[in-house]
Amino acid sequence: MEDSKRATVYFDSEVHQALRLKAAASDRSISDLVNDAVKAALAEDAEDLAAFSARGPEKSYPFDAFVQSLKRRGRI
Repeated sequence: MEDSKRATVYFDSEVHQALRLKAAASDRSISDLVNDAVKAALAEDAEDLAAFSARGPEKSYPFDAFVQSLKRRGRI
């Protein structure tokens, strides 16, 4: 890994065992597996943030007002 940094991460013992087994089965390191999982989570966060930004101009509607509206219209 180029330009990698070292960090100490503590896993639940069962999670650690699952990581060790998956790493062995896939012939990869635990670091590679964790790195890929963190990158995937960050990419998902980036997609969510982009979606929030795209919806920024939309009018906000409070949840309680929406529920009351459903009740008034006999939907709930």
